[in-house]
Amino acid sequence: MQDVMKQTAKLGAAALLAMFLAGAPAFAEGGLAGESPWGPEDEIGTLNMMTDASRLEILQRIETGKVYDLGVDLFVGMPDCCSAAFGDPTYQMMMLHTPARGDGGKELLSHSSEAISMNTHTGTHIDTLSHFGLHGKIWNGVGADEALGVRGWSKSGADKYPSIVARGVLIDVAKAKGVDVLPASYAITVTDLKDALAKQGTTLAGGDVVLVRTGQMSLWPDKSKLSLFSQSGLGLEAAKWLAEEQKAMVLGADNLGLESFPSTNPENFAPVHSYLLAEKGVSFLELLWLEDLAKDGVHEFAFITSPLKLRGATGSPVRPIAIPVKSGS
Repeated sequence: MQDVMKQTAKLGAAALLAMFLAGAPAFAEGGLAGESPWGPEDEIGTLNMMTDASRLEILQRIETGKVYDLGVDLFVGMPDCCSAAFGDPTYQMMMLHTPARGDGGKELLSHSSEAISMNTHTGTHIDTLSHFGLHGKIWNGVGADEALGVRGWSKSGADKYPSIVARGVLIDVAKAKGVDVLPASYAITVTDLKDALAKQGTTLAGGDVVLVRTGQMSLWPDKSKLSLFSQSGLGLEAAKWLAEEQKAMVLGADNLGLESFPSTNPENFAPVHSYLLAEKGVSFLELLWLEDLAKDGVHEFAFITSPLKLRGATGSPVRPIAIPVKSGS
């Protein structure tokens, strides 16, 4: 396992994805890319569960004007998933135009603007279905030869994603276990999820956006305590329970990579990623700020977010919000 982890640390994200799509045995162990029940042209997977009626239903249950911001600040030096793990570029911002300084107010009109550079998996973001594949295919049997170019994917990119408006549920696993933060590399189990839901008095329903709290954002933004390969998060069986038995539409968590790391499977360094994205067509969000929801004990809410229309991108920054709703069935 240590050899696998050392190997992944030396590889860029693009190289890792290429190994998945090439069927490399060191990383491609697992099932096959799933065939969509929504047809051969589907590019958004379980987001097809969302309808005008489902959006209206949750919006009609809003009972307050209080809005919870679930996004984190983007800033130079921030913690991220992939710069230390894979050598990816860090977030950068550069001023392009600035007003004069020290001229005693002689400048009639000033002008400021900036440019940013970032991995699309930086900060609070959504992973799209083109992010991970298995045995040469991403979701719905799409191969790199047919759909991947130098400017991104023509299938299942962030530009294909709709705005998400759905019932959201917070599962506060850290609170249920009586800890501020789950232990390093702890893999959340089905029992953990069921216990937390029971203690909260919350039930899940098909089409939910399910957000899991590990407590790691209470450490934000201390980079010394937030490293991808020591993250607690969802175990594979817990992810399967949410996706298959509970019919969750979207998943999310307050950690760098949704699942627990390092993987216990030497053949697949991110088994939850490949299972959800490639096999089941379930998108998910990472680095969510869930501390305010947890502090106020808000477990059911209208969840609203929208990816940027980044053509062909495997991920997109988002700034989700949660608005408490009246409890429903």
